Amino acid sequence: MAKASARHILVDSEDKCQELKEQIEGGADFAELAKAHSSCPSGQSGGELGEFGPGQMVKEFDEVVFSGALGTVHGPVKTQFGFHLLEITSRVD
Repeated sequence: MAKASARHILVDSEDKCQELKEQIEGGADFAELAKAHSSCPSGQSGGELGEFGPGQMVKEFDEVVFSGALGTVHGPVKTQFGFHLLEITSRVD
């Protein structure tokens, strides 16, 4: 069964999400930005979500995590919770 681990930053606007993505692409630390800006409790641990399988996260999240490139920051990804930046840290298909 497929498994993946990822980290994310959750914010309430697409503009804020895009701004953070640009900061990361410019060299800012993902974990530090997660701690400072993410509204998810995982932000305090740098956005780490641990390991999970398909169907354990919302559909939009799963689609990116189980098909996107590893080590790349994906997003903004809109879900019912807000806008996410996602980084897939590992995946076993």
